[in-house]
Amino acid sequence: MLELGVKSLIAYLVGALLGSLILGRLRGVDIRRLGSGNAGATNALRTQGRLFGLLVLVIDAGKGVLAVLWVPGAPWPPADPQLSREWLELACAFAVIVGHVYPVWFSFRGGKGVATMIGVIGALEPRLLMPVLIAWLVVVMLTGYVGLASMLAGAALAGFLALTEPGNVPLLVFCCAIEIFVIFTHRGNIARMMAGTEHRVRRLWLFRSRAA
Repeated sequence: MLELGVKSLIAYLVGALLGSLILGRLRGVDIRRLGSGNAGATNALRTQGRLFGLLVLVIDAGKGVLAVLWVPGAPWPPADPQLSREWLELACAFAVIVGHVYPVWFSFRGGKGVATMIGVIGALEPRLLMPVLIAWLVVVMLTGYVGLASMLAGAALAGFLALTEPGNVPLLVFCCAIEIFVIFTHRGNIARMMAGTEHRVRRLWLFRSRAA
């Protein structure tokens, strides 16, 4: 239990290092006061430009990779022989996403967790990135809603895994938990979509006329 608790905490603290807020402080801006008010890569791109948004994406996805590939194997505390390595990896993976959404370093006001989720999935099972990215792109192109695309990408992840590896219970539980958490973090987006006030990415509407 000591190893599980300590390493999950380390993963959480890694997740709480938000790329947008760290880079924003270097630039003298707080993107939580700009655009949608979200501290994620999408709002960073909209308010600070492509390079800034790309750097934020790399940082936020990279810490997901770090939490999966490095934290579980850290030399301290010593490995618990009774603790499943797979469940430890998944606990760290979930903790880093929670850290991104509720960062202790930044008054618990973070991003939506999608970029970090991508890094986590890439580190756990790279092949699972394909259905996630395809679903995300298709939904954005059809609707222009980035938040909806993120939620349906999570659903595609869980659905694809359930179809291809129904016996992989730990990873399936993790993917379902991620999807529930992503929906929760996008509850504001859901409310705005229902009210018709949600921002749309017009440039990616491939199936609408330019005049629409």
